[in-house]
This record gives sequence, C-alpha cells and structure tokens, in this order.
Amino acid sequence: MDKWMNSPWFIRIFSLLLALMIYVSVNIETQSNSTSRNTVGQTDVETVTDVPVVAYYDQENLVVSGIPQSVNVMLEGPKSIVTPTKLQRDFEVYVDLSKLPIGKHTVPLKYRNISEKLRVTIDPATITVTIDERVSKDFSVEVDFINKSQIADGYSPEQPIVKPNIVKVTGAKTLIDKVALVKARVDLKGVEETTERESKVTVYDKEGNVLPLDVEPSIVDITVPIKSPSKTVPLKIDRKGTLREGLSISKMEVIPSEVTIFGQKAKIDDIEFISGIEVDLSDITGNTTLQVDVPVPKGVKAVDPAKVTILIEVEQEKERTFGQVPIEVIGLNDAYKAEFIDPADGNIALTALGAQSVLNAIQLKDIEVYLNVSELGIGEHDVPIEVNGPQNVRWRLPQKEATIRITRNE
Repeated sequence: MDKWMNSPWFIRIFSLLLALMIYVSVNIETQSNSTSRNTVGQTDVETVTDVPVVAYYDQENLVVSGIPQSVNVMLEGPKSIVTPTKLQRDFEVYVDLSKLPIGKHTVPLKYRNISEKLRVTIDPATITVTIDERVSKDFSVEVDFINKSQIADGYSPEQPIVKPNIVKVTGAKTLIDKVALVKARVDLKGVEETTERESKVTVYDKEGNVLPLDVEPSIVDITVPIKSPSKTVPLKIDRKGTLREGLSISKMEVIPSEVTIFGQKAKIDDIEFISGIEVDLSDITGNTTLQVDVPVPKGVKAVDPAKVTILIEVEQEKERTFGQVPIEVIGLNDAYKAEFIDPADGNIALTALGAQSVLNAIQLKDIEVYLNVSELGIGEHDVPIEVNGPQNVRWRLPQKEATIRITRNE
C-alpha cells in the first residue's frame, strides 16, 4: 500500500480530483449568488381587474352620473412589490368632484396607497361625468293592469286601492323634470276575487322609458276589488203548517223581494229564483215581522242582502161566494171533445175564504176553475176540480169532482 501511495501516478490522480472538487464547489456558489441577485432585481407586470371607483362629492345635494362601477389597474415594477399589492388590493381608485360645479366634466381617475416604486396605469384613465342638483318630488302612483283580458270570465276589476298612493321620487333635477308616469303593476290573469298584491314602483318619461330614480317607498300594497258576475233573482217563500182557525193572511211581503247573487257566470245563469225560506204558519197568531237568512245556492259565492224581512199581516177569516163560475177543460187533444155530465151546464158555485180585504179585491176573472184531462182517453171520467186564484185564499167547493164524457170529433 505504501509503495502504491508513493507512486508518482497516485499523486497526479489525487491532485486532479482535488482540483475538480474545488472547481465545482466554486462554480455552484457563483451560480447561487447570481440567481439571488437576478431575483431581487426582477421586474413584473400584473393587472388587477374590477377595482371599484370611489367618488367624492356632496351626495346629499348632488347627483353624479357617468362614474364606472369598476376599472382595471395595471401594476408594473419589482415582483416583490407587485405581487403583494395585487393580492392585498388595499389601494383605492377615486375621483374627486367636490370642487366642480354643476355640469358636464371630463376628469382623471386617481389612486392612492400604492408604492411609489410601481408604475400604475388605470383603464380608463379619464371619465366624463355629469353633476346635477339632487331634488325630491312627490308623485301619485297609478296602477297598470296586465293580462286584464285573461281575468276570469264575467269578472271585472274596479278602482284599485294603493297604499301609500303618494311616493317620493329623488334624483337628478333634469330627470325629475322628465317624469311623466309613476306606476305599479298588477297581474289579473285568472283572478276571480278581490286580490291584494305587493308591487314595485317604476318611474317613466313620456316616451315610456324607465328613469333611473330612487323611489321611497319602492314597494306599495295594492288592493284590487273584483266585480263578480251577478244576477237579480226573486225569493220563493215556502209555507208549512196551517194558521189557527179563524185567521187568514191578508198580506205577506218580502223586503226586498229580490236579491243579487254573485258567482261564476256559468253557474248563476241557470238560477231563476232562490227557494228554501220557510214560514211556519202554525206560529203566526197576529201581525208578524220575521228576519230570515237568505240561502246561498250551490255554486253561488255570495248573496246580497244576506238577510231579508218578511212582513205578515193577518185578519179574521171571512167568506165570499161566487156563483156560476165556468169550468174549463185543459189538456184535451184537438181530435177529441168533452161533454159535461155533472154539473151538466159546466158551471159551479164556490166559496172563497180569506181576509176581508183580500176577498173584496177578487174579481171573477181572477178565478180559474179547471179539469186537467191531458192523460184521459175516450169515455166517461170523474175528474178532480181544481181552482187557481189569488194568494192567501182557501176555496170551498160543493163537489170535489166533475163527470165528463170524452168523444172523438166527427
């Protein structure tokens, strides 16, 4: 080993390796220092987008238009400053209008809180603004109906109620002077009853363009009364029971005699009258006034009035006899004829029972005595005698039936 290490070749090889190691070490350190110096002095360019613009002016008395909501800012300079400035975004882009008079102006956008070592470019660099006097004015709110033609069949809107009906409109005086209409809208599609809506208030000029103005309040409450299809119909009073012996009704009056029904047109068209109101005659002992509810028929939404008054007047029952009242034959086919057997002359005497005032008003033409033979054929028949006459009258007949003979016409 000692002999090999003392060899001239070993010394030469070792010296060469040592020289190479020193060279590599020095070269690596030089490159590291060079890289460090290049990083410190490197220039960078970055663009910060959507930077808000702050405007300084008398906002209480002035209105400014033309200010962009945001701009782009390009930063150029050392990377070590550009990068944190972009990330932190703690700088401000602004325009100072505080000393400018009312009118139109072209002004530069400025910035602050950015390092002086950076070159800053704002896009756009300048803006054109209009400064105007800020004013407020009260306007009444009109209601605009949409889809009015699509309201439920037969229904119609009445005068809407707006709360509040006066709003305050604020903005540039030049725009306030252009205000022609202040409206809120209500959709009536399919509506068939009074409707309540909240609606946004919109301001228009005379050409129908929407004006960018502030409205207070911006939302109003609207009530639209809806007129329902209606129809006036009479009331039918049903009687049950009987009056006490010796009494007779001289007058029964319903006040009002007709009511108005409301509902879908198709459902109320078929209603001719309202029934279901009953008067129990057994409870009547003298002149009586009743308050009764009006029934609401199926398919009807409302009845007006909901209650009616029934006035009932009674008197002592009296009699009046009518002699030789002709009996009419109804329902007889033209191919046949009828002959009276009993009574032979086809006349009958009958007695009317009722209040004296009612009896006194009866005329012979008011009394209809008849036989209904619509279902009878050829031959002799005993047919019930029927009487039709004024209301509140009972009829007494000397016989309940008449005998007739039906034959074919020759």
